[in-house]
Amino acid sequence: MKVLVTGGAGYIGSVVTAELLSAGHAVVVYDNLSHGHREAVSPDAIFVQGEVSDRDALSSVIRRHSVDAVMHFAALIEAGESMVFPERFFRNNSADTLTLLECMLQHGVKRLVFSSTAAVYGDPENVPIREEDSLRPTNVYGESKLIVERMLAWFQRIHALRYASLRYFNAAGATEALGEAHHPESHLIPLVLQVALGKRDSISVFGTDYPTRDGTCVRDYIHVFDLARAHLLALEALDDNSQLIYNLGNGRGFTVREVIDVARQVTGHKIPAEPAQRRPGDTAVLVASSEKITRELGWEPRYPDLHSIVESAWKWHQAHPNGYAAPSDAQSERTPAAAL
Repeated sequence: MKVLVTGGAGYIGSVVTAELLSAGHAVVVYDNLSHGHREAVSPDAIFVQGEVSDRDALSSVIRRHSVDAVMHFAALIEAGESMVFPERFFRNNSADTLTLLECMLQHGVKRLVFSSTAAVYGDPENVPIREEDSLRPTNVYGESKLIVERMLAWFQRIHALRYASLRYFNAAGATEALGEAHHPESHLIPLVLQVALGKRDSISVFGTDYPTRDGTCVRDYIHVFDLARAHLLALEALDDNSQLIYNLGNGRGFTVREVIDVARQVTGHKIPAEPAQRRPGDTAVLVASSEKITRELGWEPRYPDLHSIVESAWKWHQAHPNGYAAPSDAQSERTPAAAL
């Protein structure tokens, strides 16, 4: 199958790309490199630099490469930032996804695996969260993804689009070759590891008075490799299903303080922590139940414990202290958009 991976130079997208290639699929990565890394794209994938908002360029890529399916990762992901600049998130995450869907319909591409988020649930009614629970986002990021999920449901009913929406929260960890390197970094585990590497003096803990066991937020961390495997299973399952919605998590939650403690154990560093004010839109507890995808697709995480997740990230960051460095020799298209 020829798969277009939008955002395929990013953290999750690059790992999914590698797994798609290992499974024998052909992959075209489409990324504007605003947050991704050219060096993270496998040399066996075709790379096209472009914007999802660029309808003509995106349409041309889908047509030229005879795309059979799309995996859509290109999005802004910072919940805190979404509460400051909501317009950016509705434009990039919601409106630009509509452009992608229109291009897919134009060229008869009827399969999509969508990178959604557990943030669509907001303050959960139940813990762990199940797919049938209420969708009430508490931040613009979650709302921007929920808008897409609602669009997908209508596109399925009216245009027979086959789609899988995968809701997960904190991707973490690394493979041997691919890891997490955002600029600037805002995710807890890589930030904690930056302290251990001597790149930061301390880690900030945003909110210490939440109604949790130690006053800090509880999150469900899932290894990026396990996420990638779930995306491939979902793509295959679209052969026999027109609509799939799954949570992805390990079913356990860890507080911010617990993550820091595990990082101290893994790295052998003290990692000073400093309390800070809550961030707007943060939910006290987000833990996902993955029973549905386990039951229906046979997915199970290979790295369910936090120690192994942090350990894999630590190994990658030690080997790549400055993130991605020298560019790779991956096949690339650099043609101006107007000529694509």
